[in-house]
Amino acid sequence: MTAQQLTHVLSGMCTLALSTVTAKGEPRISGVDGHFLHGKWLFGTARDSAKARHLSARPAVSAAHMRGEDLGVFTHGRAEILNPQDGEPAEDWPDLLAYLKDFYGEELFDWDNDVVYYRLQPHWMAAYAPDVAKLTALSQP
Repeated sequence: MTAQQLTHVLSGMCTLALSTVTAKGEPRISGVDGHFLHGKWLFGTARDSAKARHLSARPAVSAAHMRGEDLGVFTHGRAEILNPQDGEPAEDWPDLLAYLKDFYGEELFDWDNDVVYYRLQPHWMAAYAPDVAKLTALSQP
C-alpha cells in the first residue's frame, strides 16, 4: 500500500484504540476519534480525563486503527499537545482547529476549555492491507 493510498483510505474520522500508561506502569486503552493529517494521527480527549493526565505525565502512546480484516494501521510514538490551556498552542493549531470545527461543528465544545488535542509523533508506524484494491474501492465516494 502506498502512502498516497493510505492517506486516501484514512480520510475523515477513524476510530483509534489508544494506549496510555498509568503512574504504576499499567497499560490503559480507550477509544478516541482519530484524524490522519499530514501522516500523523490527531486525537482529542476531555481536559480533565484520566487519559489527559496520563499523557501529561507520560506522553508515550500506541494507537491502532483496524477495519475488520481489511486494514490495520499501528503506531507507536509520543503525544504532542496542540492546545495547552496554559501555554502557546502549536504553530499549526489554528488550521487544525478550523478543520476540527468544520468536521464536528462550531458549537460542539468549548474548544478552548473542554477538549485537549494531541498529535501522535510516530517513531514507528505500519499498515497492513491484504487486498489494497478492495480497500481503496471501498473508500471511493
